[in-house]
Amino acid sequence: MKKLIGLILFSTGVGMVLMLLLPLRFWVMLLMTGLLLAGYNLFCSS
Repeated sequence: MKKLIGLILFSTGVGMVLMLLLPLRFWVMLLMTGLLLAGYNLFCSS
């Protein structure tokens, strides 16, 4: 459980840094969509 919480906190921090580096709304939306799809596929695959 500690590893999962650590991964969530680390990913949140990386996301905040990316939001600072990518001010363009289109690229941010594209990146969020891609990461959500990848995360869903990795989490739900058996």
